[in-house]
Amino acid sequence: MTTIVAVRHGETTWNRKQLLQGWAPAPLTDLGREQAGHLGAALTERYDIDRILSSDLYRTEETVEILLEHFDAPVTFESAWRERDIGVYQGVPMDEMSERFPEHDLGETGPEAAHRRAESGESLVDVRERVIERWETTLANCESTETILIVTHGGPIRLLLGYLKDLDIVEAIVEQLQGNCSINEFEFDHKTDAVRIVRENDTSHC
Repeated sequence: MTTIVAVRHGETTWNRKQLLQGWAPAPLTDLGREQAGHLGAALTERYDIDRILSSDLYRTEETVEILLEHFDAPVTFESAWRERDIGVYQGVPMDEMSERFPEHDLGETGPEAAHRRAESGESLVDVRERVIERWETTLANCESTETILIVTHGGPIRLLLGYLKDLDIVEAIVEQLQGNCSINEFEFDHKTDAVRIVRENDTSHC
């Protein structure tokens, strides 16, 4: 049985200001660094991490750096685990997005919004495709007894959970939450190819 643990990065300055981040190099806040420290301690207590796959954005790199103060494992930084590239909407306050750009509001236009790309950015469908492709590749190449840690973002984790629960993109994004430094645990059975969700959005360590 392979164990895969997916975690979100710590709080960033843009999280605190409620700004849409996308690929912006927003740093962790002091709270975010504290959250990452608590996450590292919790992971050390619960798991024996063999390797780490991480988004290559600044906030996940910072989170990984803090995690490695608690345990040692090789890291591969990959663009596949990045948050959605929101293009020209990067930096827009979250509470203004739906009013200013209703065509991108999942609550207003549903699946149509999931297919729309922000100018110079990605659609949610694009993000889901790259995340699921990398997930399936990870399952195809993992060892039966290893534990893999994925350090990523709220969007990719919600889309992954939605895929495993057979939710559509709107449900996956709107109806699921992912706190900063949340833990999500999956078990992959190599004999049946079945994936079981063991834990999701666990922030009890924070």
